[in-house]
Amino acid sequence: MNHTDGQTFPHGPGAYATPGAPYPPEPPKQKSWFARHKILTAILVLVVLVVAGTALGGGEEEAPSSGTTSEAPAEEAAEPAADDAAPADAAPAEEPEEPADDAAAGVGDPVRDGKFEFTVTEVETGVSEVGDEFLSEQAQGQFVLVHMTVSNIGDQAQMLSGSNQTLVDDQGREHSANGSAAIYLEGSETFLNDINPGNSVEGTVVFDIPADAQPAAIELHDSMFSGGVTVSLTD
Repeated sequence: MNHTDGQTFPHGPGAYATPGAPYPPEPPKQKSWFARHKILTAILVLVVLVVAGTALGGGEEEAPSSGTTSEAPAEEAAEPAADDAAPADAAPAEEPEEPADDAAAGVGDPVRDGKFEFTVTEVETGVSEVGDEFLSEQAQGQFVLVHMTVSNIGDQAQMLSGSNQTLVDDQGREHSANGSAAIYLEGSETFLNDINPGNSVEGTVVFDIPADAQPAAIELHDSMFSGGVTVSLTD
């Protein structure tokens, strides 16, 4: 109880209640904001659902676009592979025919090696002796005399030597020139003979081959280190 000016006032829920009377009802509880604004609450829920659906829908649409981007380079990369395979099916290009070499040259045909141009003019076979009555040399088998014209087509002097030439017989055997026999042969002009640029000489190279052999070809060189050129001596 409260005391004011010596008076006592009742206090508490039953202060003014008559004995035996029921307590007064409690005031009703206040409803929540959402319960009192049902329409606004429904609108907010709808907005949340729309925003969530949009977010989820956007994520689903990005997946195909990323997949398409990754597949496009693969298709583009496959196209060059098809292009690379195409040349394999194409017919190979024909190789150009190589020009005929000097092996086809024969007597009377000019051929070149290094600074010299050779033209074989005549071939003598079955010669048993070269020289004169005072100085001569006998063949072991038979002498083969290869007559030729030699021209210097270079810009410097070049030495012609019969020892750089090789004769091949009809059995494929190679024979070196006989330098000593060429000395006895008048006008051989093939023993260490310097030929100036633009000049030509008529010379003869002598070979001593078996009596039963036949000359087949001669390999001509402007020096001992040159590649050489072959001339056929057969008809």
